[in-house]
Amino acid sequence: MKIKHVINLQKGLTSIFVLGLMVAYNNFTLAALIYLALHGGYGILWLLKDRLFPDKQWEQEVPVASGMFAFFIIGLYWIAPFILISSGLQPSNILIASSVLINLLGVFLHFGSDAQKYYTLKYKTGLITEGFFARSRNPNYLGEVLIYVSFAILAQHWIPFLILGAFFAGMFVPNMLKKDKSLSRYPEFEAYKARSGLLLPKLFLTAQPILQEN
Repeated sequence: MKIKHVINLQKGLTSIFVLGLMVAYNNFTLAALIYLALHGGYGILWLLKDRLFPDKQWEQEVPVASGMFAFFIIGLYWIAPFILISSGLQPSNILIASSVLINLLGVFLHFGSDAQKYYTLKYKTGLITEGFFARSRNPNYLGEVLIYVSFAILAQHWIPFLILGAFFAGMFVPNMLKKDKSLSRYPEFEAYKARSGLLLPKLFLTAQPILQEN
């Protein structure tokens, strides 16, 4: 099986899982419904992304046992809705609004940059140094981090933040560093690296280096 099938299954089942929790705990509060919309909606958008602009790195073939283990690991993201819905806690309006705003920013960065990367590389190989990637070399990962931060905010618990931190340190950072190493084969990479951040956008730049490159 391909690793993307495991990821797609988990993403696609998220809305069903969250709705099942709501039924099991008879929790249809505003916070639970918003969580269902945000996390369930993210799963739907992920499936649409896989159809419209799939990521080649998820085409890798893996043994069934490895796929099952990967499903379990990714399933740790479901702990956030379990905590929120089973506890019955109601986040404040400020927390809810903050979560929605952070989620929207994350979705914009994540899917927008993935679309730019897919359609740019479809017609031209090489470095992508404009648009979403002008100031950050990994805006897609930044978007994904923001998305899961929004879920953790709604859960109001340290465990979802710990899980996100583990994914960030164990998967996101190694993948970003691996990407940098691969892109270093391009002569213009060092100049691009100097004016962009690994994850967070490098916003404040001096004009002189840019003028020299032009």
